[in-house]
Amino acid sequence: MKKTLGLSVILIGGLLSGGCATKKYVQQTTSPIQTKVDQVSDQSNKQGTSIEEARKDIERHETGINAAKERAMSAEKAASDAMNAAKTADSTANEAKSLANQNTQQISSIQQTLGNLDDYKMAAETVVPFGFNKDTLSPEAKQQLDQFVQEHSNSKRFFITIEGFTDKTGSSAYNDALSRRRAERVMAYMVTQHNIPVFRIQDVGLGKEKPADEGRNREARAKNRRVEIRMFTADLAGTQAANSPAAPTQATR
Repeated sequence: MKKTLGLSVILIGGLLSGGCATKKYVQQTTSPIQTKVDQVSDQSNKQGTSIEEARKDIERHETGINAAKERAMSAEKAASDAMNAAKTADSTANEAKSLANQNTQQISSIQQTLGNLDDYKMAAETVVPFGFNKDTLSPEAKQQLDQFVQEHSNSKRFFITIEGFTDKTGSSAYNDALSRRRAERVMAYMVTQHNIPVFRIQDVGLGKEKPADEGRNREARAKNRRVEIRMFTADLAGTQAANSPAAPTQATR
């Protein structure tokens, strides 16, 4: 009996001793593996953090790149607009220069045509009457202008002055406007009906200034409602005509 009990104790002790050895073996075997797993996990976490940081950096860089692209596009548009504005300004300047050259040529042509103004002498004059508060040409006034142009149509170097007047009735502002309209009517008739170049005519409205008659009666007022037309010429024939004793064509009523 004692022998059997002792054998049992030995067996149990052996098993227990063997179990402890197995557990220690397992721990020794698995410990490096766990360490390796922990290292891999830690490395994976670090790599995950690095990837996230890299992704954020990429997003920041993309945002910066997009902003730079927008600024570049805005600068390119501004440069394009500035170039177009410069082209427009250059075109406008060229047009203005061309117009100035044309005006200079026209003025030069007029000066050559007219010659020296000091050489011009009055060759003829006439006075066209107007009705009270009227700025239209009567049939008699048109006939008078026709005769004036026909008698002096041979002049080559000439210009014509047209001065409009009114009587003293009414305000100065109204009379000034009325006198201008009267002068313009005469000018328009001579240009359209007799093809006189516009640059040869100068017209002005003087209102009730320089009255032809200082009287205050009806006859004086009728004389003041008028347009005075004078022709100046540098032609020898025109100068001789101006010095001749013949009286100028006039009509007053």
